[in-house]
Amino acid sequence: MNANTQLPGLNNAELLARRQNALPRGVGQAHGLFASGAKNAEIWDVEGRRYIDFVAGIAVVNTGHSHPAVVQAVETQLHQYNHTCFQVVAYDGYLRLAERLNAAAPGDFAKKTLLMSTGAEAVENAIKIARAATGRPGVIAFQGAFHGRTLLTLGLTGKIAPYKAGVGPFPAEIYHVPYPCALHGVSIDDSFKAIEQLFKCDIEAHRVAAFIVEPVQGEGGYYPAPPEFLQRLRALADAHGILLIADEIQTGIARTGKLFAMEHAGVAGDITTLAKGLGGGFPIAAVVGRAEVMDALAPGGLGSTYAGHPTACAAANAVLDVVEAEGLCARAAEIGAHMQARLRDVAKQHAVIGDVRGLGAMVAVEFFEGGDPAKPSAELTRAVIAEAFRRGLLLLACGSYGNVLRLMVPLTIEQTTLDEGLDILAAAIAAVA
Repeated sequence: MNANTQLPGLNNAELLARRQNALPRGVGQAHGLFASGAKNAEIWDVEGRRYIDFVAGIAVVNTGHSHPAVVQAVETQLHQYNHTCFQVVAYDGYLRLAERLNAAAPGDFAKKTLLMSTGAEAVENAIKIARAATGRPGVIAFQGAFHGRTLLTLGLTGKIAPYKAGVGPFPAEIYHVPYPCALHGVSIDDSFKAIEQLFKCDIEAHRVAAFIVEPVQGEGGYYPAPPEFLQRLRALADAHGILLIADEIQTGIARTGKLFAMEHAGVAGDITTLAKGLGGGFPIAAVVGRAEVMDALAPGGLGSTYAGHPTACAAANAVLDVVEAEGLCARAAEIGAHMQARLRDVAKQHAVIGDVRGLGAMVAVEFFEGGDPAKPSAELTRAVIAEAFRRGLLLLACGSYGNVLRLMVPLTIEQTTLDEGLDILAAAIAAVA
């Protein structure tokens, strides 16, 4: 692709004006452009301008935009059939994908898989299954977590603005405790003291169905959970008959250097939720769990009209093929190490960079005024994003204070494109810092 992707008669300003009239303002948009084409780690807008993509559709196109194998799989499927509703007439693509996820997910036990369309649907069903399997109502989540925008998943999400403001009340029997983050003064012991206090003051342990945790907080700031924390959480769950739900919606499918991020800690969730990178750009999600837990609901208790859509299953099976064939787990680790090394060199030149961190190709840069962790700077973060955009690089912020750049490049990115993007980022930081 090149500048010939310009679409005559269309420009970003006019489309943005139409968007303002046609869409509710609650549908955000990080960058003021409209796409006309994309390939691997590059996007072209309707005016023919090229951008390097360090967002990947929010960690969705791990296999790059329009990977040929994914496109071919979907085209082939479209010529066969495009919808039957799996609960009415089943098809092999769904079954094959479920078998592959059952085999690949952490845990040396029999598993079963439910396919859905979105991450929020996967989390909703994971909670429903956990409650049905345990006969318990309570769920414990973590501050800073993001689990979706539906009412139940908003209740689980540990961040008010912009997600939860003004739309409560939220479902009952959901509790939040601090997520460990040494940078912000929250130790692993602090997290477990809060859980024990919860058991004493708010809900008995024997009434808790599940813990739900992101092995790396996504929207919360790209903070990797310490392996010790996940191991202790697993042990605490086992001690009280509580299920552990691993929300791998953003971390899964090779993003962190392993197919599942929980593998870094040697911990298996009783239930694992997946979405984003699983479909390579097509809407699909999964709930993978212990067979006896997943069987808790009667026939008809699980499903959705479009869940496990044939084209999305074809795409997901192709994604798993590409991850294996192209060694994308190892590539994610290489990309992450390279990015962190480059960004730590940049940090030496700018005191406003308080931290560079990551797990595999989930890399974060956190900005503070004068490098003081007590003074998170969302303003500086926004300025870096705007300057990088002006120079042709797409970035996205996250974090409870909006002061974290989260870098989630396609795992298929060419090395020259990766370095070009890092050069732009370094220049953008220098220009505004």
